[in-house]
Parts: sequence; structure tokens; C-alpha cells
Amino acid sequence: MPRVSAAFFAIGVLYVLCGMLWGMHMGEANDFTMAPAHAHLNLLGWVTMGLYGTFYALTRATMSARLAWINFVVSALGVLVMIPSLALYLGGGNDAKYIPPLIAGEVLTAAGMVIFGVSVARELFRSRV
Repeated sequence: MPRVSAAFFAIGVLYVLCGMLWGMHMGEANDFTMAPAHAHLNLLGWVTMGLYGTFYALTRATMSARLAWINFVVSALGVLVMIPSLALYLGGGNDAKYIPPLIAGEVLTAAGMVIFGVSVARELFRSRV
């Protein structure tokens, strides 16, 4: 497995563990105000990172390692910025002061998907012998 794939899985495990603990806390407190942030953390942090890692493992021989690492940094940072910003927004009465960092996280997360799309397109259209 390429190191970048392992990195995607490693960050995914950290994100999903945080999501699980957060979900347990919400259940114990019977307060589900943060459910949207919790769901985004699990989806973007675990599922998306795992899919990225799997793709790069499957294309290890033909992937661009540089592009894959850029994808990792942008995507991991996007989740790291977006989820706390969303939690602050939800917990802060939808205060507009949390919107700029939330948007920054969203843009990074979307940019990560665009970078991933470029990697997928490279694989789809590469020459095959």
C-alpha cells in the first residue's frame, strides 16, 4: 500500500474515532444539536478519506504521488477547519461570525474533491498497453 493511502486511512481513523466519541457524548447528553457536524465528520472524515485511500492503493502503479499528497493535505485540512467551524456555528446560535471559517473549510473540502477528480480523470484517460 502506498504511504499516501496509509495516511488517508490513518487520518480517517482519527476522524471517525472523534465522530464516534462525539456521537456517544450526544447520546448520553440527549442533545443532538451537533448532529449535522457529527454526520459531516463521519462522512467526510471517515468515508471520503477511506475512499481516497482505497483509490490510491488501487492505482499505486500509475498515480501521481505528488497529486495524491496534495489531495491528502487539502482534504485533511478541509475537514479539520470545516467541522469545528460548523460545530461553533451550530452551537453559537447560527452566529454569522463563524461563517468565514466554515466557508474556508468547505472550499478546502471541495478543492480536495476536485483534486481527487483530477486523479480519477488521469486514471480514466491514461494510455493502456
